[in-house]
Amino acid sequence: MAHMDTAFIFDLDGTLIDSVYQHVLAWQEALDAEKIELSAWRIHRKIGMSGGLFANMLIRETQLDISQDLLDRLRSRHAEAYRRQSGKVRALPGSRELLAHLTAAGIPWTIATSGRMETAGPNLEMLGIDFAKVPVVTRDQVKYAKPDPDLFLTAAERMGVDIQSCIVVGDSIWDTLAAQRARALSVGLLCGGYGEDELQRAGAFRVYEDPADMLKHLDEVGGRR
Repeated sequence: MAHMDTAFIFDLDGTLIDSVYQHVLAWQEALDAEKIELSAWRIHRKIGMSGGLFANMLIRETQLDISQDLLDRLRSRHAEAYRRQSGKVRALPGSRELLAHLTAAGIPWTIATSGRMETAGPNLEMLGIDFAKVPVVTRDQVKYAKPDPDLFLTAAERMGVDIQSCIVVGDSIWDTLAAQRARALSVGLLCGGYGEDELQRAGAFRVYEDPADMLKHLDEVGGRR
């Protein structure tokens, strides 16, 4: 049987960047501006899913008639509010070191995020991502985001690897569900706020605290040459 090299696809918010709660506050500010009341914990549970599913969640939770115009305003308000929060955003422990280790070992990796470039761009710059070398995939570039598999399938295609040789690394159940639908293995990280049991039930075959913890155990998930 031919040896199948491992490649990694990373989520961004809550996985490499400590930004989940800034996104929650930004969404809450956007909703407040439209006089839509929604508890922060309900917003947190939906961070990482596609905008369309987020809209469906709003309809279920608020019983409001959510128009496309309202969604467009919410997205714009969220992006502006997040930019004001972005000064508090930091890379998670071990993020840069993990990516540098994979690069030095010649192990392919990329980033696929359900965020649009308007909010993801500064975080990618914070990590020192070289767009000429790393084929980053954002929400702007695919038809559907998580839990649909499009982001991860596109990421694998741009790396030139089989999706079944990829390991998706994410912090939410939306990452692990999308990975399963793409037929990739997934690793869960606790640094986005989801619990170990939740991530495992959604399909993660290993769960670590954060990128630093994953780096210590990289050999357990095929991260070696």
